[in-house]
Amino acid sequence: MSIRTDKVASLVKHEVSSVLQRNFSMEEYGFITVTEVRMSPDLKIAKIYVSIFGDVTKKEGTLKMLEEQRHFIRGELGHNVRLKYTPTIQFYLDETLDHAMNIEQILHQIQKESPRDSKDE
Repeated sequence: MSIRTDKVASLVKHEVSSVLQRNFSMEEYGFITVTEVRMSPDLKIAKIYVSIFGDVTKKEGTLKMLEEQRHFIRGELGHNVRLKYTPTIQFYLDETLDHAMNIEQILHQIQKESPRDSKDE
């Protein structure tokens, strides 16, 4: 990515995070965190990756709500950010944290199951 796309991605990330914080209840939708924004080279499409704290049902429901509200969120973005074009936004669930926690659990389980030999240490 170019410096320009990086700067716009950072700006979009900050503004979308603010819109979500101001307009969507944490109790109803869970804790939503914008983890990354990837801009297309022409800056017309923003792929927004979100992490949602909650069970699978809450994550699916919140992602569906974000898709339904993307026109509203895009409108807020257009009002608050000065760009030639307000990018079309697409939401994606970022499961990196879930994968990391799963790997950590597997490693912990392996560590518990493997016999320790004090001579090898």
